[in-house]
Amino acid sequence: MNSFLCVWKCACFPTISVAWGMFLSLVSVSAVIADQPKHHVRALLENQCYDCHQGESAEAGLDLEELTFDLNDAITLQRWVRVYDRVESGEMPPSDYAELEPEAKSQFLKVTHQGIVAHQKALQQEQGRVRGRRLTRKQIERSLQDLLAIDIPLKTFLPEEAKTEGFTTVADGQGMSYFQIAAHLNTVDAALDEAFRRALSPADEYHRDFDAEGVCRTNPKRRCREPEMRKGQAVIWSGGPIYYGRMPATTAPEDGWYRFEVTVSGLKLPKTGGVWSTVRTGPCVSSAPLLEDVTTFEAMEKPKTIEFVTWLPKKHMLEIRPGDRTLKKGRFPGGQVGTGEGEDQDLPGIAFDRVVMQRIHTNGNDEQVRKYLFGDLKIEPSKDTKKPWKVISKNPRADMETLLTAFASRAFRRPVTSSEIEPYVAEVNAALDNKADFADALRLGYRALLCSPRFLYFTEEPGPLDDWEIATRLSYFLAGSTPDAELAELAATGKLHQPKVLKQQVRRLLDGKRGDQFLKDFAAEWLELDQIDFTQPDTKLFGSFDTVVQDAMLAETETFLQAILHENLSVTHLIDSDFTFLNSRLARYYVIDGIPGDELRRVTLDPKSHRGGLLTQGAIMKVTANGSNTSPVVRGVWVAERLLGVDIPPPPSNVPAVEPDIRGATTIREQLAKHRSQGECASCHAKIDPAGFALENFDPTGRWRDNYLKSNGRKVTKGPAIDSSYEMPDGRKFDNIDDFRSLVVQNPQRLAANVAEKLLMYGTGGVIEFADREVVEKIAQQSATDDYGLRTLVEEVAVSPLFLSK
Repeated sequence: MNSFLCVWKCACFPTISVAWGMFLSLVSVSAVIADQPKHHVRALLENQCYDCHQGESAEAGLDLEELTFDLNDAITLQRWVRVYDRVESGEMPPSDYAELEPEAKSQFLKVTHQGIVAHQKALQQEQGRVRGRRLTRKQIERSLQDLLAIDIPLKTFLPEEAKTEGFTTVADGQGMSYFQIAAHLNTVDAALDEAFRRALSPADEYHRDFDAEGVCRTNPKRRCREPEMRKGQAVIWSGGPIYYGRMPATTAPEDGWYRFEVTVSGLKLPKTGGVWSTVRTGPCVSSAPLLEDVTTFEAMEKPKTIEFVTWLPKKHMLEIRPGDRTLKKGRFPGGQVGTGEGEDQDLPGIAFDRVVMQRIHTNGNDEQVRKYLFGDLKIEPSKDTKKPWKVISKNPRADMETLLTAFASRAFRRPVTSSEIEPYVAEVNAALDNKADFADALRLGYRALLCSPRFLYFTEEPGPLDDWEIATRLSYFLAGSTPDAELAELAATGKLHQPKVLKQQVRRLLDGKRGDQFLKDFAAEWLELDQIDFTQPDTKLFGSFDTVVQDAMLAETETFLQAILHENLSVTHLIDSDFTFLNSRLARYYVIDGIPGDELRRVTLDPKSHRGGLLTQGAIMKVTANGSNTSPVVRGVWVAERLLGVDIPPPPSNVPAVEPDIRGATTIREQLAKHRSQGECASCHAKIDPAGFALENFDPTGRWRDNYLKSNGRKVTKGPAIDSSYEMPDGRKFDNIDDFRSLVVQNPQRLAANVAEKLLMYGTGGVIEFADREVVEKIAQQSATDDYGLRTLVEEVAVSPLFLSK
């Protein structure tokens, strides 16, 4: 690729750099500037910028004298974009240094803007905005599941992926190593093994119905960690022993999805309400300490049945126990619990009447699997004990080619010709010639198709996408998987590129079974919700935080986003809203009264709560803190980049990070004031610090606080009062988070443009370049007709030229 660019550059622009050669032909200004635009730009830099940005001591490490006009160099291009942005915003030159003459500033911005845009547009036309984009591990998993009608988890076979601009979908950060190729082969094999097993084996049904005695300990005299019998119910008390609450009766005989119905009630309820409990799964033995979270619930005095579906690997079981850290816990010596030992300690607990366990399939029954693999061919019982069913084909070669062609069209996401699948057909024919079983030979062909780059990569040509490519891009954007039958039909009839049809498909997909999953997938990366487990809050400082609270926080944010999307509410709700979604446990954690039950419900917020919008939700506060303390810098950068659309450049390498003083000798405000006194730091912190300080009243777990905490290593005491006042980059002052939010929502178009930018990066796999900004702003403007509604933004993104071209 590099050699191609060199040849292209030399052939087209032998005597002048690409960018400034384009300036000569595109800029319509005075004759002198039109002939020599780079001299005009250089003159302005010499007159206004060299005093601070020249030589080894140049501020922020930016030596403008050494800055070339070669925009083919990525670092040089990035610096010119940054120069443009800072001059355009009025940050440079500094107000205390000099002011640019309006005409000189206008000419500089015009020449620079047109040059950068022309350079990037030329590259996009030649190579496309998005280069070499492949499926992510999540998309591979769902694609294989949908192509084969299977439901086994497959992501675990594939390596974790790096993020670029916050997203795993961005092509620039997607590599392909030998290890990844090998992992993909293993993933395909696992998927095909499962599909052929289900297609050629009897149904794997499993159903158990346990009463209380069926799930309690088998020997009441033995001290153990299973439920005990008490008044006809299986009981687990509030206690600390690991795996207390495990149920060996629920051990999975085979890997699979299992639906549970658990009838449970609370015992000796605390004054705070019911007994909040957790459901987890695992081997529940000391050699395998990790457990997977499934769900939480609040057990009340009256029995109720909770239902949930979970993946259980073979020999894994349920563990159900009180999980509220604020509950009184019993003392049980030796890590085991004897029958009756919790009774006299007056502990809260949970009591089981019944547990129903059934194996299910979540993505199609066995008949659907057979249809996808073998079409209309008959499946009959076999005398071979290793292969209890066999495929009947009277014309194996013709049937095989028909099946491969149909499967390839689905796997490659467009119709295929006989010549395109000829190599795959030849491989299967060779297997048949060697007396291979029909199903085994066909599996070889399917394996080869699923290991093809045409399955793994998005095959697109530079320029506008055709209808099949649009179907693929839209489906992976909103469903994370291969196009369904309706999208394929519209692509085949050539209707999908029509804006009206495309918007209708956006609405259909968002309202479908995977509509809710879209926002979960998107928010997991955009808002870093997938990092919510990355830190564990200090239990000494935040003793009431637990898994129940964290699960409710995550559900609050996801449900809140779903409401904004489905009701097409303005993106300003991301910053400031008068409602959220709470259950009794999260409401108690937020110190909000009057919210009963374990189901999330829509709650109108009291202005005195200081809550409203994503900014004040616990999940956001947790992912922007380290578990022990908060940093206005970390939170400020997060808010600027994720929600406000403000780019924050990395700090200079010679500037040390600011670490909060956990001893409480100095406040973070005092530390940052000293930090900002360094000239190269002030301009960036003017953008970072406002949001950071506005959020300082929220601790690392999302609770409101009026004072910092002080710790000497042994004792935690109240520290200095928190001052959350500051000023915006434009000088507007605020006193607290409420004032800050009211200022931010005054510019809804900037918020909308930022969301559009994130949606485009996530959905197209291409970063938003300088040349793309105009389209992003246009999308935001078009959404203004619906008050910048989130659903409208998604629709406008889908019909935009950036989304509909490579």
